[in-house]
Amino acid sequence: MPNFLIIGAPKAGTTALYRYLKQHPQIYMSPLKETQFFVFVDEENLAFNSNEPFLRKYQQIKDIESYRELFKKVSGEIAIGEVSPWYIYLPNVASKIKQYIPDVKIIAMLRDPVERAYSNFLHSVRDDLEPINVDFVQAMELESERILKNWSPRFHYKQKGFYYGQMKRYFDLFEAEKIKVCIYENFQEQQIGVLQDIFRFLGVDDSFVPDNSKKHNDSRIPRSRVYNKIMLRNNPAEYMGSMLPLKLKNKIKNKLININLSNKKPSLPGAVRKKFVEEYREDILKLQDLIQKDLSHWLEV
Repeated sequence: MPNFLIIGAPKAGTTALYRYLKQHPQIYMSPLKETQFFVFVDEENLAFNSNEPFLRKYQQIKDIESYRELFKKVSGEIAIGEVSPWYIYLPNVASKIKQYIPDVKIIAMLRDPVERAYSNFLHSVRDDLEPINVDFVQAMELESERILKNWSPRFHYKQKGFYYGQMKRYFDLFEAEKIKVCIYENFQEQQIGVLQDIFRFLGVDDSFVPDNSKKHNDSRIPRSRVYNKIMLRNNPAEYMGSMLPLKLKNKIKNKLININLSNKKPSLPGAVRKKFVEEYREDILKLQDLIQKDLSHWLEV
């Protein structure tokens, strides 16, 4: 069983963190990123009305035996972990984690909630899952209706940014010294320093410097949505011969998709940012007191 979990937030650098921690010789990371085990375990009827193909993958890890199987190759590593960004958001997860692994260490990566929501929206556009693929404000305003219709948490763009209640669940259940809260913007500016701080938290060699030259899970948008839709639903590599290994076919497909992605993410209009900063203001101030970190930069417009 893992002795640490990265609980989120989504679109706050958890993919990059997973890749960098995986390089450390004293850390073992689950080979499946985002197992979402603690989302689905003990939830017989949990389901979302969504066409997201990755939900099927997550729902395969529902039992403790399958979860333990992910860590069967641990061979003397000090820190054993996994990353599942829904853990921070869904309300029943913290108590299930406490039940199964009560002494686990918790790492949360939090991002400016407005920027996080916008990045989440662009990611859904990139993956051809967002029906409203040009209007971020409209998608945010439709969120309550979508939640009532049981849309998956992927589309809870606004709600996932109200971190105070999400983090308080963990502080209520786990000792404060078992929780490490990192701020995404600091991670972007001082990546190695933040990583080495996490290494110390996990009790591993903090002098290790991972290769952090590659960007991970960047939310660029497609230049041609028609091309993007075709590439996402078909893999041209399938026509190159049945002897090609699946990993290589997927690599070819991803390269063809990336060719169509713009190099620059569209910026968020100032008036839109101001509107949503005001909605998050009270929550940000409460979170700031809870985690004892200055978050005043999240309130800037």
